[in-house]
Amino acid sequence: MRREISGTIGLLTDERDFRAMRRYPSFPFDDYAAYLAGVEDLLRARASQGMHTTLALFDPEGYADFCAATGLDPDGPSSRTRFTTETAITGATIPYEGEPLAELIPVLIGAAVRKASWEYASALLARLGTCTVCGRDLGREAFTRAQDVLTRILDTADPGHRHLVCSVSTSSDPLVSTLHADTGTEGATHLDDTQTLEFTTTLALGLASLPGGLVMRTRSPGAPDRVYGWRLRAGNLEPLTAGEVFDAYCTDVDSGAPISPESDVDYCAPPDLGKSGPALGHHH
Repeated sequence: MRREISGTIGLLTDERDFRAMRRYPSFPFDDYAAYLAGVEDLLRARASQGMHTTLALFDPEGYADFCAATGLDPDGPSSRTRFTTETAITGATIPYEGEPLAELIPVLIGAAVRKASWEYASALLARLGTCTVCGRDLGREAFTRAQDVLTRILDTADPGHRHLVCSVSTSSDPLVSTLHADTGTEGATHLDDTQTLEFTTTLALGLASLPGGLVMRTRSPGAPDRVYGWRLRAGNLEPLTAGEVFDAYCTDVDSGAPISPESDVDYCAPPDLGKSGPALGHHH
């Protein structure tokens, strides 16, 4: 039965968070390096016994809020266990499969950032409300349109590996999502469900009239990489010209200075995606 029990370990991913937990006398570590070594030993021991473990990001500030809201004593191992269990349900987790902990920490942080970005984007979509003319849910309609646009982008792209980046401007920081799509030997496109959901949500925001852009890089055996993109403007996806794609990739974002183009890369105008639904802004 021990081998059939899965578990979650809440991981402190930097020294600042580690120092925040040291204020609790029941927290048993006083050195961050020793703490990481202890976690890694535990992960290996569980793996050697055939036990599956996931890692969740342990946020001390969120933990203090959780204890205050639930009336739990924050200075207790059982409270930390309760919080980790809650985090495993609502937060980002990654499986441990024998990798060094130093490699897993940035992966876990990245997963947590992506989940937070998706939750923020979802909240912005929900705030769009309903169309005053037709009564339709604008957030849901934007998401459905984004699914259609993504499908047509992938259907018209060269087979092979496709790497997409979508960025939209919000009132705070820009939201950026990435998506990897690979063509299998049978010709079908393979996508990660979580990545696809995050990417589609960000694209939906852009199609709901937030400014932004979408670029895709395709890689096929024996051919140059192809790069092309679109501008998100007024609820529409507008194709960039080959020159605009070249300028975007070959200009330093900070200084504006030109950057040498990569070898074996073609900067292209995107293929015609066919007819799309109306811009969402046209409904209301």
